[in-house]
Amino acid sequence: MATVDECRQALQDLAARLARNAETVREHVDLDRTLACRVTDLETAFHGRLTDGRLIDLADGDDPKAKIAMTTTSDDLIALVRGELDVTRAVANRRVSIKANPFDLMKLRKLL
Repeated sequence: MATVDECRQALQDLAARLARNAETVREHVDLDRTLACRVTDLETAFHGRLTDGRLIDLADGDDPKAKIAMTTTSDDLIALVRGELDVTRAVANRRVSIKANPFDLMKLRKLL
């Protein structure tokens, strides 16, 4: 099991990667949504905002009103961010749950 700090760092790494790709992605993905990432085995959560191909305002704590909510374990979160776990397979195998508008899900795929 990963730690809260490792999960926070993984999300910060994801934010940095998205920021590096933002110029290219912005042309193809028009998405401005609140995001919550709930880590079940650590009973913790993080939230932020996806906008212009970037993940910004990343902070500790849940956002129950988030338009996009992902629920997973700490190890699976880290594996997803590192590219070791395919998000489509993870959702199909119920290792990851993503609640969002279907159109937002299609846009998310382009980001990841």
